[in-house]
Order: sequence, then structure tokens, then C-alpha cells
Amino acid sequence: MSVQAGKEAMSSPQHDDVERAVAEIVTRAREAQRQVEHFTQEQIDDVVRAIAWSIYEASRARALAERAVADTGLGNIEDKIAKNQRKTLGALRDILAGKSVGVIREDHEQGITEYAKPVGVVAAVVPGTNPAATPANKAMMAVKCRNAVVISPSPKGVSTCALLLEFIHAEFEKLGVDADLIQFLPEPSKPLTYELMRQCDLVVVTGSQKNVRAAYSSGRPAIGVGLGNAAVIIDRSAELTDAAEKIKRSKTFDYATSCSSENSIHVDNVVYDDAVKALEAQGGYLLSRGEKERLERVMWPGGKLSSAVMAKPPEVLADLAELDDPAAREAEFLMVEEEGVGPDFPFSGEKLSVVLTVYRFDDLDSALDRIDRLYQYQGAGHSCGIHTSDDEKARRVAERLNVARVLVNQAHAMGNGGSFDNGLGFTLTMGAGTWARNSISENLSYTHFMNSTRLARVIPEWKPSAEQLFGPYFERVGR
Repeated sequence: MSVQAGKEAMSSPQHDDVERAVAEIVTRAREAQRQVEHFTQEQIDDVVRAIAWSIYEASRARALAERAVADTGLGNIEDKIAKNQRKTLGALRDILAGKSVGVIREDHEQGITEYAKPVGVVAAVVPGTNPAATPANKAMMAVKCRNAVVISPSPKGVSTCALLLEFIHAEFEKLGVDADLIQFLPEPSKPLTYELMRQCDLVVVTGSQKNVRAAYSSGRPAIGVGLGNAAVIIDRSAELTDAAEKIKRSKTFDYATSCSSENSIHVDNVVYDDAVKALEAQGGYLLSRGEKERLERVMWPGGKLSSAVMAKPPEVLADLAELDDPAAREAEFLMVEEEGVGPDFPFSGEKLSVVLTVYRFDDLDSALDRIDRLYQYQGAGHSCGIHTSDDEKARRVAERLNVARVLVNQAHAMGNGGSFDNGLGFTLTMGAGTWARNSISENLSYTHFMNSTRLARVIPEWKPSAEQLFGPYFERVGR
């Protein structure tokens, strides 16, 4: 689009309607935000608890899971119930442990007192894969810092988002909190979403990389996340039965809707056959070359990943690929062997399906070289995992790969976004650093929704001499 055409589009009647519709929502959000801006820590924490209870309470967790599967056709109800409750409980634990009102840091030695302040109105763009859990998670974090939230759901997830807000607003009524503190775009579209990005104070995007790029181009501060394509290593020292059980549990959870689900495993040749047998014992089915070719054709018709295979039960994939072996139709996940990476090898990319790509390697360095190439193709910066009893090898993975997270001996989809048995914060939004053109390389937390004011006092002067600072350099190279 030319510059002139762009100006004309921005001033068209259609754009004026979009601008007014979003402005009305944002204006109400700002009014609601001003009402909570001076809440005490106890008051705002109760608002966060209200949001959490809206999705955690058993009947609501189920209703939202059922609505999500009915709306999107992605995943399964029982796993979405578990996700709604587990992610919410973990996030609430993390959020309530921190301060977001008044003085949040006092450094007497440096004479600094830091005060927490809101950012204002947050635009939360969320995907169809988690149409309840992700907006609830973001809303808890944003409201913790006394912000208002406007959610832009996936078109398929609108009904689920509406039900979530119905539950949230019912809890807000008990507290006397304005329902406009959390709103959503009831008829989301790209023009509405992009206009919301332009009018809010902070944009946080999970999902579509096109939306992530739009957020960073919106003229507002933005946090976006990278594409998942998690690679997990099985080292020769791994406890194979344990590794296989965790990989299966992670790969099949919610039919692989998570961006942290294992997309490929890289197995040491020394234990390759035993590892495959362990995975088969967990319900995996290893496709023959011919079966793999048929599966590839139905998964990427015309070279694009088909929505018909995304987050669907394994028997659906088996039917589509006409896998006649009864074992394939009874499998809990499918496995394909691969050697290459890149666009000519589509199984090397993110699949959002219960298909696990299996590589073998002779030594860890060669495995890391290939994983590095794989991430240059898809998944840069996101995460990697290793099953090993050798901590030095885990350290080598972390040192070698440019990823934000490396998980050791864990079910990747369960641990990557925070777990009760690791130190990562609970979230459904995982930054992948500048490797993925993201502004953060950590798990999104409430601290990302906070401004701060630093009160600086005079302290005893400490001014080093030039000799103190340059001395070591002069000793090594001269003046």
C-alpha cells in the first residue's frame, strides 16, 4: 500500500467507525482504571483473586473448557479444565507473592526508594488455542498493577471470552469493582485489533506472529512472543522410561495446543532403539516411510499446515492419512523419523498436533548444531529441553543454544510456562528474546505491567580515579 493510499484508508468512513468504536471502549477502561489506581495492595489483590476464582472454580473451569472446545474445535475438555485450574493457581501464587502498590523496593545504601505505578490500559491479544486461560492469565497480571484490560480474542474464541468475562464481572459485582476494568472486543477483526493497539498504553500479544509484528509497529510499547518449535534431547544417560512418560504426557496434553509441546526429539544413537521402544510403550506409533509420506500430504496440502490436523485426536490424523495399521488408530501420538531441517522438511517445524518428529545423533555437539539450524528455521529463542543425568550436558545446552529456557528432565509443555517443581514463573506468554524479535526473554509476569518512580537521595560520594578504572587495561595493553 502506498503512503497516500494508507492516509486515505486511515481517513475513510470505515476507519472512522473503527476508531470511534475502540475509543468508546478505551474511554470506559480509563475511567474504570482511575477508580482502582489508588487501591491498597490488599484491595487490588482481592480483585486479582476475583479474576482467578472466575476461571478456577470447578463448574466455571468446566464450562469454559467445554465452550472453548465447542467454539474452536481445538484440544480436549478435560485437559483444558486442568490447564484453566493449574495455570490460574500457579499464577495466583506468583502474583500474590509480590508487591505492586506503593513502595516496592528500598535501597538504603544507594538512597533509592522505588514506587509502583500503573501503565494504564492494556490491550491483550490472545489466541484461539487457549481462549479462556490466556486472557485470564494476562488479566490477573495486568490488574495486579492497577491497570485496565481490553481483550482482543481470536474470532473463534469470542464466545469463550464472553463467558469468561461474564464470570469475572459477577465476581467484580461482589467487590463493587467497575466491570469496565476488563472488557473485550465482541466482534474482533484485524482493523479493530490494530486500532486497539494504537489507542492503548501497552500491547501484549500471544499467538499469531502477524499480530506480534503489528504490535511492535503500533507506536505503543509492546510485548510479543515467538513461535514455538520445542526440541528436546534424550541423552544416553537419561532414564528412558521416565523421559518417555514425560514426553508422552506433554505431547498429548490438550492435543498439543501448547507452543511448548515437544515438536521434535533428538536421541543419542547409543540409546535410540531403546528410547523408541520406551515411547512406543507409552502409546507412540512410529510411521513407516510410506505412512510418513501420506501423513505429510494431508498435514501440509499446498505447503501450508492444515487446520484439520491441529490439536485433533490422533485417530483423526490416522484417518486422514489412511493409516490402516490398527496400532496407528489406537495410538496416543504419532512419530516420524527425520534427518533434515528447514522448509523442505516440514516435520522439522511447529505442528500443533500430536505428531512427534524423531532425530538421532552421534554426539551432543552435532545435535546442538542441528537444533540451532532448526531454530533458525522455526522457533528461534523459545526453548529447549534435555533428559539426562549429566548436569554438565545440560549446562552445555544452555551455553550453546540461544533460547530463553532450557528444561532438564521435565515434561516440556507443563514446565516451560512455570511449574510447582521448577523456578519459572507461571504464564501462558513466553518471551523468546531478540532471537525472535521479542522485547523480553523470560516468562511474562505482573512486573511487565508496571511503571515505577525512583526517589533518589544524596549519598556519600564514591568517585573512582581514572587509574582505578583504567589500571587493569593499562597493565595488559599499555597506555
